[in-house]
Amino acid sequence: MTAPATAPESGTEEPSPRGALSQLIQDANDRGLSYQKMSDRAVDPDTGTKLSKPYLQRLVSNPPANAPSPAQMRALAHALRLTEQRVKRAAAEQWLEYQATELAGYNDEVRIIVGHLAGMSEPELRRWRAMIEADERARRENS
Repeated sequence: MTAPATAPESGTEEPSPRGALSQLIQDANDRGLSYQKMSDRAVDPDTGTKLSKPYLQRLVSNPPANAPSPAQMRALAHALRLTEQRVKRAAAEQWLEYQATELAGYNDEVRIIVGHLAGMSEPELRRWRAMIEADERARRENS
């Protein structure tokens, strides 16, 4: 069984006019995370690459022609408290017009879970996403 990797985020809602990565940043800002706080947290632990507040704002309001580098994406993932994979997927969607259509590289348990989520209504998906994100935040705060 293969299900769209973007199933929980797609569905019947209209696509945002903003690119996927830009929308992730805007969503975090809308939830109360300031651009300055994002910038403070946006450091790639591997290379030390840091993202400035103006760069983050520009990613939302006037994205550059090229996608962020891998180090910049790791820094952004750290800032947004998202997985690196999630940030890279959004960047691929925004700059390459690429959307993953199957769950390659995942075991059957993950495919079954995603397939189950793909059949849920938008309110149910939002509830499950909030629970998963809360669990991820709690694990990060405890480590």
